[in-house]
Amino acid sequence: MSITEEKTIAEIVSKNIKASHVFKKYGIDFCCGGGITVEKACTKKGIDPIMVLEELRHFDIEIEKQYDYNTWSLDVLVDHIITVHHLYVEENIPLLLQYAEKVSKVHGHHYTETVEVFNLFKIVAADLAAHMKKEELILFPFIKKMVIAQEEGINLDVPHFAEVANPIAMMEDEHETAGNIFKEIARLTSNYTPPAGACNTFRALYDKLAEFESDLHLHIHLENNILHPKALKLEKELRK
Repeated sequence: MSITEEKTIAEIVSKNIKASHVFKKYGIDFCCGGGITVEKACTKKGIDPIMVLEELRHFDIEIEKQYDYNTWSLDVLVDHIITVHHLYVEENIPLLLQYAEKVSKVHGHHYTETVEVFNLFKIVAADLAAHMKKEELILFPFIKKMVIAQEEGINLDVPHFAEVANPIAMMEDEHETAGNIFKEIARLTSNYTPPAGACNTFRALYDKLAEFESDLHLHIHLENNILHPKALKLEKELRK
């Protein structure tokens, strides 16, 4: 794919997720804010788009790509999201809550931002747990039904939510909320940079938060920029 200023962030990252590392380096949102062009994203950040484009073009995207998510069937993509990203969230929330609580109690009197980080992470952890359940019980099963309907040439029943656009809109609103909370956590932690002389738990907390945010960005990208648009398109085709 020819990478130009007019390409959207989502288009570039959808072609290859490895490009996300360049955008992350410059603090450009590639998941919830991926619908804008490279030029507009760079202008908002006060960054020279030519510099970003050059780095993208020399990133050897085609050779280094790990998965071509765009070629996956929707049911395979759904299973991947659940078994990789939902499982990651479920396994890491308890550890992060433990770290965040300990650091806020021990260091919160001096590093007051750690108390805010703990409170924000408690909110996003609860939100994500409820969010993933809704996906697994409502949205994802319907997407799988659509795949079966297409493969077997059978009629698709109208769901209780009328059309897939409705739960998708809700999920994307919740993605934006989670993304905004992590933007605030990143700001409070100076992009997950522990203070000089920080104890191991302090350092482990910031390192794990950075890892969690990276996984969340990929998780949201797969849904917002690949799964959801294709699900909307599939439903439209099945309703003809």
